Amino acid sequence: MGAPGEQVDVEPQRVAELHRAGAVQLIDVREQYEWDAGHLDGARHLALDRLAAEAQTIDRDRAVVFYCAVGSRSTMAAQAFRGAGFEAYSMAGGIERWGAEGLPVADG
Repeated sequence: MGAPGEQVDVEPQRVAELHRAGAVQLIDVREQYEWDAGHLDGARHLALDRLAAEAQTIDRDRAVVFYCAVGSRSTMAAQAFRGAGFEAYSMAGGIERWGAEGLPVADG
């Protein structure tokens, strides 16, 4: 998706395109109750506090895009995973911006 040092944030429309093409793994780092209220279709749920323990289950050979409500937790996740050698990104504005841009949200 990009070169090392590239911007961490990816716009929701770009995330949607990449996800439809199968080019990225999409991981929701919100809490269970947030996931249950609605999430992105095809995303995997791994709450932020479980990420480190589950890191080995994430494919290192495909870019990963993390998302949360507004982007703060997913930015932390992306930066940590980049530090561990993953090609990792955060969806700018989180699921709130995704929905505001008219992109579909799956029911819990």
